[in-house]
Amino acid sequence: MYLIRRQPQTQQENGPSEREAKVCELRAALGPLSGRSLQFCTDSCLRRYLEARSWNVNKAKKMLEETLKWRATFKPEEIRWHEVAHEGVTGKISRANFHDRYGRTVLIMRPGMQTTKCTEDNVRYMVYLLENGILNLADGQEQMSWLIDFTGWSLSTNIPIKTSRDCINVLQNHYPQRLAIAFLYNPPRIFEAFWKAVRYFMDPITSQKVKFVYPKKKESLELMQSYFDIENLPSEFGGKASLEYDHEEFSRSMVEDDVRTAKFWGSVEKSRHVADDHLAQVAPPPATPPLAITAS
Repeated sequence: MYLIRRQPQTQQENGPSEREAKVCELRAALGPLSGRSLQFCTDSCLRRYLEARSWNVNKAKKMLEETLKWRATFKPEEIRWHEVAHEGVTGKISRANFHDRYGRTVLIMRPGMQTTKCTEDNVRYMVYLLENGILNLADGQEQMSWLIDFTGWSLSTNIPIKTSRDCINVLQNHYPQRLAIAFLYNPPRIFEAFWKAVRYFMDPITSQKVKFVYPKKKESLELMQSYFDIENLPSEFGGKASLEYDHEEFSRSMVEDDVRTAKFWGSVEKSRHVADDHLAQVAPPPATPPLAITAS
């Protein structure tokens, strides 16, 4: 007797037309939306939440409603650079001026540059750069890539477990499917204990996107080159470019982006006034991009 193996639901029942039907079903289940909630809940947004919940409409609805509540109180779209700039002085997280081979925004993280301990401020800074990374996505692209450099990392510079847990929760609960891949480049062996503790808070989907890469392993080098042009990739990650973080230049770029953010969300005049005040406090316009990546 022959048994017919049933195809997984995601393959059998979730073709393009079925998925679009579920987007419509989710929108109807959410009910009437207005203001920024309506602006946030695009079809692409609904697809991300559905994908994060294996195309289960009820679970996606619950997840998205929690995000809408969170955004109404946390107000990530209203965070401005002057409120979080103190967290970025060392360049511990910054947006690169290059994209990966798929056109994704790249965030560069250097935990060895961690100097602050306030969980709330660290989370707000991460959220600000997530929103900024989304603002700077190429047309048709919805995800980001992360490059994490462990130069200078030690237990003394390590981010507290609570901060890591809160950042992970925000990322996977309120920014589903925004992370494409995260490269942990040459982490020290002692990091493995910390990783085991942090991984406990991750869902399997997020955990699978984290890749450990080591400069002396051929497969690691091939993986990096499959995602990045080696000419643009900083030498800290095995590339041929150099990376120099200039806080004043990066600040200027973020302040300019704040105006774009305010325009998108409908609060232009207030943000422009703040931006003008903040720009007056930084150095004259630079001749180089905010995050200087130059070929060696």
